[in-house]
Amino acid sequence: MIPLRPPAARPGTTGPVSERPVTAPPEPAAREPLLRDLVGDVLRRERLAQERTLKDVADTARISMPYLSEVERGRKEASSEVLAAAAGALGLGLGDLLSLAQGELVRRTTPRSVRSHGRSTAPYNGLCLAA
Repeated sequence: MIPLRPPAARPGTTGPVSERPVTAPPEPAAREPLLRDLVGDVLRRERLAQERTLKDVADTARISMPYLSEVERGRKEASSEVLAAAAGALGLGLGDLLSLAQGELVRRTTPRSVRSHGRSTAPYNGLCLAA
């Protein structure tokens, strides 16, 4: 390890201050997945499960193909109207889409050991939408 600056000398001495033990910075907390990523993953998974092309779904939903592609990749935060249209083109309701996204959120954020035992320590494991 190369120090960024030389150790300071103590007043009245000519030698450097003894080095303190170096501690590693704390691990950053795992980032919560973004809703746009979850919804995009669900849309893409449903489209591929139906063996449909991006163009077909975009045309049915009356959304531009590049925009739907960006939504699927989590690059765009789509409005509820766009999400409802994309879901409808796949034979889903908006509630179905959000429910599948909620399931994906639980899958990604629940520790594997909790999932494998079928129990959750969370007090509430649902999705609440308010108008």
